[in-house]
Amino acid sequence: MKVLIHDLFQYLLETTDSAPEAIVGFSLSASPRLGDFLADLDPNQSLDWNSRDFRGLPELRDHVLAQAGLTGHCTPADVLITAGAAEANYLAIMQLLQPGDRIVIEAPGWPQAEVLAKAKGAEIVKVHRLEAEGWRLPLDRLAEAVTPGTRMVFLTNPNNPTGDLLSGSEVAEVVRIADRAGAWLLVDEVYAGLEWTGPRAPAVAGLYARGITTGSVSKALGLQGLRTGWIISPDAGLMRDALILRENSSEIMNIMGEVIAEIALRPARYAASLARARREGANNLAQMNAWLADQDRLSWVPPKAGLIGLARLADGMDSAAFARFLLKPPYRTFLMPGPAYDLPNHIRLGVGGGAEVRLHDGLDRLSQALRDWPLPKVSP
Repeated sequence: MKVLIHDLFQYLLETTDSAPEAIVGFSLSASPRLGDFLADLDPNQSLDWNSRDFRGLPELRDHVLAQAGLTGHCTPADVLITAGAAEANYLAIMQLLQPGDRIVIEAPGWPQAEVLAKAKGAEIVKVHRLEAEGWRLPLDRLAEAVTPGTRMVFLTNPNNPTGDLLSGSEVAEVVRIADRAGAWLLVDEVYAGLEWTGPRAPAVAGLYARGITTGSVSKALGLQGLRTGWIISPDAGLMRDALILRENSSEIMNIMGEVIAEIALRPARYAASLARARREGANNLAQMNAWLADQDRLSWVPPKAGLIGLARLADGMDSAAFARFLLKPPYRTFLMPGPAYDLPNHIRLGVGGGAEVRLHDGLDRLSQALRDWPLPKVSP
């Protein structure tokens, strides 16, 4: 089994040392500093594993359930702490999918599921979100795609990368669609908590016996470097197998990631951090929307949730070439091109990072690059 690199990570690898002076693609909230947590850290903390539970600190798992709205619906035994949501998705997909199994995924969507499914030799069926439909998930086309024998449905909510948001009633319909086929339903919720146009949708782990919810402290709380996430499911067999698979990969969680994540998710602190992230994200989103309204070569459907969205370039503009053009002097600005999502005419814009990212400077440079980019000549 060979896992191939996806275009998103390939581009990040190729541009890591480009040293941009501005970024218009921040996908996470402003990151706290270690000093923000020192008052709550025990200097005598052992740097061995937590010595209490292989599934993660019990109080951390309690907080995970609380932030997901699953207290009383799931138990701490239904939670496994992982090395970010990426490992959580990996643990579910790699154990549940076998060669020839059918997985239904959304497009555009987080590319990890497709990469892993290809490595496993699974049949991949894509349900396309269309820009003309506001990037919404077409439930009618999803129902057609999830046929008897479908092994898994993989979605993101809020959607990564369009920022679309499924409502509670839509999530319930997705559960019904998966249940009719007897399929596992995995929903990645890394952007949950950053909803701009409606409330947070219910987590599927509390709605469905084969529901799997994954998430992390990376996006809404800006704690990507902790590599601390989770998988939640009421299925005891799945959770035991995930624990065994994790034991053969990352084995145990890093203790500082667990300890700091537990502090960050304490109810009062989490509420304050999330309120700040929402305020800063909303301010940057308003700035982005106002800027886009004045652009002749760019348009977008504003995200309903999360910190990223997809913008369409003018006809004839190749986003991969434009992104590399933008990295060069005098612009020195980073953004993610659309081929990472099989959309070569789009770029990914982000409103994360708070005030520190100097979004206005990045947008000024992007405006200049858009003006400077030569469009192909049209024959008379």
